[in-house]
Amino acid sequence: MKTRNNRAWFLVLPVILVVAFTALLPLMTVANYAIQDVFNPQSRIFVGMKWFYQITNDQLIISAFRRSFQFSIQALLIQIPLGIAIARIMPKSGWKASAALVAVAVPLIIPWNVIGSTWLIFSRSDIGLGGFLLNKLFNFDFTSDPKDGWGLILTVDVWHWTPLVVLLVYAGLRSIPEAYYQAAAIDGASSFAIFKYVELPKLRRVLLIAVLLRFMDSFMIYTEPFVITGGGPGDATTFASILLTNIAVGQFDVGRAGAYSLIFFIVIQIMSFLFYTVLTLQDREEVTKTK
Repeated sequence: MKTRNNRAWFLVLPVILVVAFTALLPLMTVANYAIQDVFNPQSRIFVGMKWFYQITNDQLIISAFRRSFQFSIQALLIQIPLGIAIARIMPKSGWKASAALVAVAVPLIIPWNVIGSTWLIFSRSDIGLGGFLLNKLFNFDFTSDPKDGWGLILTVDVWHWTPLVVLLVYAGLRSIPEAYYQAAAIDGASSFAIFKYVELPKLRRVLLIAVLLRFMDSFMIYTEPFVITGGGPGDATTFASILLTNIAVGQFDVGRAGAYSLIFFIVIQIMSFLFYTVLTLQDREEVTKTK
């Protein structure tokens, strides 16, 4: 009888320890704070589910979550189609393809706080070229007009993260065998038909990854609106992450912030699961039919 060798599990042990240290322990700490009212490191009282009840009825928090959802949906509706379009027109080989990939990837390697500071200066009407040119077309002031502030943050996010979608889609397109394109050419398929019946089905899993990554990241956006608008004007760009920071750091309401963090975490997990379930529904149906 063949014996089972479990020594391979020791190779996974360092990963388990790292995950426990970086994720599970902080999560347990936050959960501990969420059921207490912390006055200072030495003084705290047990309050049970008090903070959770308050948060679910707090209109400021509900509005912040609503803005985050709205921002994420708008970002996805722009970045996914735009990323596909750019990836399809990029060169397929040679030095032009290499140059295009490097140029597209540039926004991804710039630190987030640098991006926020750069766009803040660029968009100001008094010292920035972008703000100066926009004011030639219409009255643009992201510091006082909520629509301008929202549009600016959305533009920054699109500029920063559409390249990620482009790179994922480009890699997916390059993995499609050339025989598919040759068959489509023999049949006289148009460019749109090739995209619809050849490329899009093959990009399904790539787009699933892109949608999940971009939803989670856009929903947790913090640095750009914090640096550029500070959550304003008013509360126009006070997303859930910014409000959480204000509660935890600005107000030092650790217990309430802990409950808020857990709810934030659960919402992201639920939405990611729903996105994954919907986007993989066709795959599961095909597997069921083949059985």
